[in-house]
Amino acid sequence: MQQKLYNPFLDFKFDNKVCFLTGKALDSADEAIQVFPLWMMRAFDLEDKPFKMLDESFSTYKKLQLPCATDVAAKFEELEEQVQHAMDAGYAEVSKLDQLTLFQWVAKILYGVVFNEIQAGIRQAFLAGESMNFSQALVQKFRNLHAMLQSLVVPMEFENKNPFTVQVFPVDNAPETFMYRDEINTLIFSIRMKDFALIATLQDNGVHEIYHEDALRVAADQTLHPIQFEEICARYFYSAYLFNRLPEYTYMEVPEKVFVEPMPLNDWTLKPIFDQWQVKTYGQVLENFWKPWGFTLFEIIKDPEKPMTYLTDAEGHFLKTINLPN
Repeated sequence: MQQKLYNPFLDFKFDNKVCFLTGKALDSADEAIQVFPLWMMRAFDLEDKPFKMLDESFSTYKKLQLPCATDVAAKFEELEEQVQHAMDAGYAEVSKLDQLTLFQWVAKILYGVVFNEIQAGIRQAFLAGESMNFSQALVQKFRNLHAMLQSLVVPMEFENKNPFTVQVFPVDNAPETFMYRDEINTLIFSIRMKDFALIATLQDNGVHEIYHEDALRVAADQTLHPIQFEEICARYFYSAYLFNRLPEYTYMEVPEKVFVEPMPLNDWTLKPIFDQWQVKTYGQVLENFWKPWGFTLFEIIKDPEKPMTYLTDAEGHFLKTINLPN
């Protein structure tokens, strides 16, 4: 029988009566999974901590849930056990996880946030007596994210290259560290905890890895200070904003599996894939990522030709010794 991918964006079905991943009707409202893994919420005491939504309202980590059929929930549980085992062990084990496993784990969280944001938006629109106004570009991104997440339950092969990249870094974090960031408009995600951190770009066909190859080459095989990882993270989040393509993918469904092929990012306009890097704007992003250390925008871009960096020394070598102001 031919595999069929479920598309909730066709009729904007985001209620709690069907499984979010497959569209299968649910028997009970109790059929649900947490967006953020239970083990992670308990390890870092996140369950009742506030989670800020796009409309500036607050939910809590444990209130973010996804309606999910029992058989699909079992698949997510298997995935979670594998990732939890690696993350409990630390960087050495996390770095051994394959890209698809890491993608599925990240994508469930990111899409889970998207799902809850859409539900909140639908409720607000209903109360205001208005129709839901949604960007078609975002619909395309979220539709692709949802389709690729179905690789958990549908055999799927990504042809030529993965649409996503998840990079894992060793970081000398304090034991209690938990730093989570996402940007659903640009589909970028980062998390920093234990002795590692990761950055995921979920629909860029790997171009961020090329764009930041100099920084990645410097950081390769090095254990990063948290301020160094946050600098790399700031670069990624800013370049995700500069990324000016809307990636497209073809899905070919055959009886055995679904083949996913990325369309070329180069188009007839010959416009660069990334917009112009602006030092001041990057400085503002970095200021936000460096908040724990208190650096101001003025300090960061005092020399606009050479913004402040803790990644390299004056000769461009990796900075092994970090001296931070008291």
